[in-house]
Amino acid sequence: MQEALYLYLYKQYDLYNVVYMNSEEIKQKLMQRGVIIDCPESVSIDETINPATIAPDVIIYGGCKLSGEETSIGPGSVLGAEAPITLENCQLGHNVQLSGGYFSKATLLDGVSFGSGAHVRGGTLLEENSSCAHTVGLKQTMLMPFVTLGSLINFCDCLMSGGTGSKDHSEVGSSYIHFNFTAHQDKATPSIAGNVSEGIMLDKPPIFLGGQGGLVGPTRLAFGTILAAGTICRRDVLKSGKLVFGQIGRGIKETNYDFNVYGDITRILNNNLIYIGNLHALYAWYQHIRPLMMANDIYTQACIDGAKTQIVAMVEERIKRLGQLADKVRRSLEITESIKANENFVNQWPDIKEKLALPTAEQHNADLDEIVASVKQIKAVNYIKTVWALSPKTKQQCTEWLQGIVEKKTESLKN
Repeated sequence: MQEALYLYLYKQYDLYNVVYMNSEEIKQKLMQRGVIIDCPESVSIDETINPATIAPDVIIYGGCKLSGEETSIGPGSVLGAEAPITLENCQLGHNVQLSGGYFSKATLLDGVSFGSGAHVRGGTLLEENSSCAHTVGLKQTMLMPFVTLGSLINFCDCLMSGGTGSKDHSEVGSSYIHFNFTAHQDKATPSIAGNVSEGIMLDKPPIFLGGQGGLVGPTRLAFGTILAAGTICRRDVLKSGKLVFGQIGRGIKETNYDFNVYGDITRILNNNLIYIGNLHALYAWYQHIRPLMMANDIYTQACIDGAKTQIVAMVEERIKRLGQLADKVRRSLEITESIKANENFVNQWPDIKEKLALPTAEQHNADLDEIVASVKQIKAVNYIKTVWALSPKTKQQCTEWLQGIVEKKTESLKN
């Protein structure tokens, strides 16, 4: 509470000074603070930018555009080394490297990197040392620490975890796509590779999605899953250590299809509720535990606040898409035979919607108090090393606490 009040007062004081400054004056103030701006006359910095939220040793190359009062850039970050950057209302942690592209309403924690050609939109949260090569599109995307994406990838509406570190991480090969729009024209299609409650502990096998392939949402993949290059995965893989492979274009079949009719949507609903449950668990982690493991500076606090904002946006997006699905399924029931699971969903949707909203107050949990006490005893220097230093008992307590939150949300659909 004190930290939040301090940050609010700090921002209000500095905004009072900024409000009378134009873009050129802001650039001058940034350079006086130690920000390196290459070719200042080619850099556009909107009057809404608060110089106090840009760390002194940040490097901004020519052609970049910065805007938004929520923008914050941590120490050691570099913008536009390969091509110009457009940055709107984003929070960057320490040592973030953005080589070129467009970034709007995203939160990128310490050590995140992007090649040029990025297109990153709202509801995106990348955690420590996750990375993307060139020409990657993200929206409503959550990557946990060390997850790596290759080049020429569209990975919207996904959550991915897995792996233990920089040499053992989940990866998506180049030219990969997550199919997140259906022939019914709905987007109740979020896919989750790994999960939050276990993936957060950084001790699970990585997941590998081979290049020139695709994932048809909503799909769930277990830790240790390997999708061979060129494979389009259309089903859940819920057992660890499975290799999935196949080729496109063989054994093609035809059948009649009505865009307005839905079959049994049980799997679609289940996967959506599990996805939303994982987002609730992640929000609880950021609310209660993660800040205890991170640096105590204004740039990190901005990232924590930004991360929670992104998670709320992710949940709201999934609820909106489920609401659209409910409308379509309702119309489907009017023109075809009844399916019990579909009827239950349509009838219960108002109640389900209310239960899925964020933020919600979690009930007091004795294990949470013990987890907090254990974390406070660790004197590691950053988030990753603190997670690695957790005892097996504490890790188990964290996983059980977070998984309990997930399961509570998946029970929203009554039988």
